[in-house]
Amino acid sequence: MALYTPIIGLAVAVFVLVWLVLRTRVHALIAMLAAASIAGISGGLSAMQTVDTISKGFGSTLGSIGIVIGLGVMMGRVLEVSGAAEQIAFSFIKWLGKKREEWALAITGYIVSIPIFVDSAFVILYPLVKALAKKGKRNLLTLGVALAGGLIITHHAVPPTPGPLGVAGIFGVDIGAMMLAGLVLAIPCVIGIVIYARWLGTYYPDFTPENQEDEPEDLRAAHQRYLAEKEAKVLPSLTLSLLPIIAPIVLIFINAVNNMLAKSEGMAWLGESLWGQTFAFLGAPVIALAISVLLAVYTLMPKVDKHETLERLEEGLQAAGIILLVTGAGGALGAVLRESGTGTLLAQHVANLPLSPVLIPFFIATLVRLIQGSGTVAMITAASISAPIVSQLPGVNMLAAAQAATMGALFFSYFNDSMFWVVNRMMGIKDVKQQMMVWSVPTTIAWAISLVGVLILDWLL
Repeated sequence: MALYTPIIGLAVAVFVLVWLVLRTRVHALIAMLAAASIAGISGGLSAMQTVDTISKGFGSTLGSIGIVIGLGVMMGRVLEVSGAAEQIAFSFIKWLGKKREEWALAITGYIVSIPIFVDSAFVILYPLVKALAKKGKRNLLTLGVALAGGLIITHHAVPPTPGPLGVAGIFGVDIGAMMLAGLVLAIPCVIGIVIYARWLGTYYPDFTPENQEDEPEDLRAAHQRYLAEKEAKVLPSLTLSLLPIIAPIVLIFINAVNNMLAKSEGMAWLGESLWGQTFAFLGAPVIALAISVLLAVYTLMPKVDKHETLERLEEGLQAAGIILLVTGAGGALGAVLRESGTGTLLAQHVANLPLSPVLIPFFIATLVRLIQGSGTVAMITAASISAPIVSQLPGVNMLAAAQAATMGALFFSYFNDSMFWVVNRMMGIKDVKQQMMVWSVPTTIAWAISLVGVLILDWLL
């Protein structure tokens, strides 16, 4: 019985975590610290050892990704207030032309959600969805779901979004590799959601928002007014809008390629060369994102005074505060499982299961997501529990496991997920069945596609 006490303790810890988040007014941060405490003491650590491990795990996790999260949200805030996100959307729509607006919006979402929080990005871009639906006589559901789908996928998979950054820190995965893998895995998921969005338009061909009666204004007049507002608003160019997003990705990518080549036979000199050292510095996520923030400030807000600029940057940091704390708490839980030996004990049992180890974080994330709703909390919790387990198993690729934790948290967004309400309320959908068709089903489709993608990634690596 003593052998299974740590596992029983972990089960109790997870139950307490879920119960506190769902049934009480206790914040997820405190709930995760409580879970870590229960897991530590039941795993054989003394009270002081548990506290010490929690502190060390919290600090080491944030030490690796805290600055990157801070820089990422600062950049995102500048892109948000400068109109860069809108400019990207307008440009893609112009390029792709009529009857392809859903693809343009999905691509926009795919790019914009890398630096900007998904809820904010949807609120910013939704007026464009309405305008396009009115102008092109396109189904509002098709356009809205395509945009939201593009946004949610990269939000889950691609750093510097806080969730995947936290997962990368807990698994000890290179952020550059995490970014590149996420960008690739996201593509088939976005395609799947767009195809579903087009079908949704045929399933609800006559859809009009239920709050339409609150807006009796002539649609043509509303559309003209919206366009006039946008024309009057000075937006940055497409090149300048994309520069802060693309620059860090390129720098990190070059560094990742250099590192890969340096490990191959006869190429070790590359790492020590001026080229290798330069991009080792510039391609470090902290430096790459710091450069990105500077580019965003000086190219997208050239005429904004110092005080307003600092205010905007600090607004971004305020939004990141709680995510930093939850991520740190997730790292603390993972450290406790490693230190107590619970992770090793579970790994021994898991090794005998007829299941690919990479699916452990995927299904834990799925379960937590279904229970408590938040994708970020689900992937951080899954990473915290599974990283100490899968790290003990031979032949497990930690990058694939990390992506599994992020993608598993896509499953069936419904009433306990804030994005569910943002999408449905903005589009004026009040019928419960229709709400699920509009957002619960497409997130589940993306989840299923990502499962295949994660397995392929694990096989390739």
